[in-house]
Amino acid sequence: MPNVRPIVDEGLGNSSYLVEVAEGRALVVDPSRDPLPYLRAAAAWGLEVAWVAETHLHADFVSGARELAQTGAIVLAAQEAGLAFPHRGLGDGEEVDLGRLTVRALATPGHTPEHLSLLLLDGATPAAVFTGGALLPGAVARTDLISPDQTEPLARALYRSIRERLLTLPDATQVYPTHGAGSFCSGPAGGERITTIGRERETNPLLSSPDEETFVRALVGGFGTYPTYFGRLREVNRRGPALHGADPPRLAALEPDEVRRLLAGGAELVDARPVADFAAVHIAGALSIELRPAFASWLGWLVAEDRPLVFVLNADQDRADLVRQCLKVGYERLAGVLEGGIAAWRAAGFEEETVRVEEIAQRTDGTVLDVRQASEFAAGHLTGAFHVELGTLREAGDPPAGPLAVMCGHGERAMTAASLLERTGRRDLTVLLGGPRDWSRATGRRLERS
Repeated sequence: MPNVRPIVDEGLGNSSYLVEVAEGRALVVDPSRDPLPYLRAAAAWGLEVAWVAETHLHADFVSGARELAQTGAIVLAAQEAGLAFPHRGLGDGEEVDLGRLTVRALATPGHTPEHLSLLLLDGATPAAVFTGGALLPGAVARTDLISPDQTEPLARALYRSIRERLLTLPDATQVYPTHGAGSFCSGPAGGERITTIGRERETNPLLSSPDEETFVRALVGGFGTYPTYFGRLREVNRRGPALHGADPPRLAALEPDEVRRLLAGGAELVDARPVADFAAVHIAGALSIELRPAFASWLGWLVAEDRPLVFVLNADQDRADLVRQCLKVGYERLAGVLEGGIAAWRAAGFEEETVRVEEIAQRTDGTVLDVRQASEFAAGHLTGAFHVELGTLREAGDPPAGPLAVMCGHGERAMTAASLLERTGRRDLTVLLGGPRDWSRATGRRLERS
């Protein structure tokens, strides 16, 4: 078996792979934008990244293929992807000799029209297949990211790709997908990230569909919402993103007066401090998105990419991590960070706000706004809770009047929602810390399901 190292992005729910393909040479499959994790992992194995392969045009992250090409790697991608930077285009069945191993392109349209699965061969023996979004542990990736009129045709294409291409491989073939648990590209899935053809043949509920119609109904019926930035990154990846190399840009230090000037000119203010710090004091109009693995997804869902971004951070937070997360979802206009943090803003005497927080176990009555995803809400919620997904809050109209307690699963999304509601003039807000199961355990009361 080849040496394969998964490199997992927990925030986006995706996996890239570093594969030893020959003496001193490596292949990287579906890399994210920052090249450093792949270069460091290769160096730890005594390898040089010689090849980088893309299974499809990604909608949920900016590809690192062009960055790795700058280090000397050859990019492999589907001919149909139409990449606008140097690469080797692959057609269905085409093979590339990587050294000790060979990669064969298998056309597996469905998740996207140009989708390839990449079969790794040791001689004539299938050793592994990198399935991108064509086959995942217990699931497949969604087919509704191109356009509504393509959702069903792509679902039908995916059914045939699985039946006629992937399930013809030996049961022992290792399956290395790109999308996984936590990815908005994925259909419903468990926590496994790697599987085999045989295991999916036996246990994947979608693969047990008796016919194409049943498969399509089950797949399309399970789609939820997804971040709005997905609509633009395929084209970014086709053209090729801007290059930053191994040294991404640093955030400029901004004095309070400069922050005010930028905000007056249309910049977006993102407060990435922990929920408790935002609640205690924050700049009026700031959008709360706590810096954590899911930061990039919510930034991409809620913030326009063409506005300059100004950030508020605590001194102990990782600025380089924030920059990497912005870049991997295509945000380039990073104006800077408030120098001295919120203390500097307060010292300048500028306008500030606070938000009440309360442990969810203490909540006994009043209107609750639940901003989790629809599938989470259906799995269990407080009786009488008003539901609006965070990603659609601005378009959903006004929540019920009067005091409002905002909740999610822990508190981070609830605080983001509260900061959006503050912008509309709402001040009668409380953010609940904890989720429905915490409330149920504390009160002994059962959750509703729908």
